[in-house]
Amino acid sequence: MRRQTTLLLSVLWLIAGSSCNTDQVGDNSRIEWIIPYKEGGGSDIWARFLAPFLGQYLPEQPTVLVRNVPGGGSLKGVNWFYQQAPNDGSVIGHTSGSTAMNYLLGDSKVAYRYDDMKLIFATPTGGVLYISPKLGVSNYQELDLLKGQKLFYGSQGATSLDIVPILAFYLLDLDIKPVFGMKGRGSGRLSFERGEANVDYQTTSAYLKRVVPLIEEGLAVPIMSWGSLDEEGNVIRDPTVPDLPHFLEVLAWAKGPEILETQEVKIWKSLFIAGFACQKLALLPPGTPDSIVHSWQEATRGLMKDPKFIDNAPKVLGGYMPIVGDKGEKLIKEALQIKPEYRQWLTDWLYDTYQAKVQ
Repeated sequence: MRRQTTLLLSVLWLIAGSSCNTDQVGDNSRIEWIIPYKEGGGSDIWARFLAPFLGQYLPEQPTVLVRNVPGGGSLKGVNWFYQQAPNDGSVIGHTSGSTAMNYLLGDSKVAYRYDDMKLIFATPTGGVLYISPKLGVSNYQELDLLKGQKLFYGSQGATSLDIVPILAFYLLDLDIKPVFGMKGRGSGRLSFERGEANVDYQTTSAYLKRVVPLIEEGLAVPIMSWGSLDEEGNVIRDPTVPDLPHFLEVLAWAKGPEILETQEVKIWKSLFIAGFACQKLALLPPGTPDSIVHSWQEATRGLMKDPKFIDNAPKVLGGYMPIVGDKGEKLIKEALQIKPEYRQWLTDWLYDTYQAKVQ
């Protein structure tokens, strides 16, 4: 009887001990962060900057390793993460604007649902359009000089996040030919550097690190940003590049302010919000216990107070800080919706213009 009682107490002690350790993340030594894009793009730079800080503020301070899983405009990596990643916190995922576009357009290859995944944090980002100096244009007021020139843009695909710049080109009446098949924005930038494309855009993190040096060498000319959102939902100048006009400024200058009230511009703004206002998400798989979600969110709050992070974040992330908790949940819930009539116009326009089908 005494031995049975001792055994029972031992089992109860183990159960109690395990329940007190619900914040344990994975095996406490190694975390994988699935980035569904190639190395060198904005998402890759963003994650590699954040990863060591996150590891520092997690229980047991594990190593957070970035694992690039490109393919399908991010669908390969995100589908795998959603369907197969363990829900013990040892693998986290990332979605970006391209992932959101496939979701919003109802792509049949999408195997994930945002409302099933657990948000760690969201970060807004910006984007900057730049062109080759060989085109002879030095600012947005000279865009008419581009008409009649051969213009090429390295694109991931018409239904990726590139729908934001491609629709912007259309609204500005710029005959820019997208060259589809890029594996990520990093590939698009390399195409620009090789001279295969003469128009490109990069998200803020890649722009600051990879494109600003090109501008300083006279190899690229910045034209405009996509903009940022204020607290009332208005598009304003991007605080990271405040000297550049945002797209809607340029469009109103080129065609008059009345164009801002058209359906096409409202559709562009809807896509911009989904693709940039909460563009980069760090996520946990479906079924992850709340205690593990809490550990990751607390790690995010911890890194935002880290002096080294505070000093270096503006150089890499621009002026965009992670959004954690209820505010982040509300932001992605609002962004990842689209009016049915907007979706119909987009699918018709994509097919008519690029023979791109949303399947």
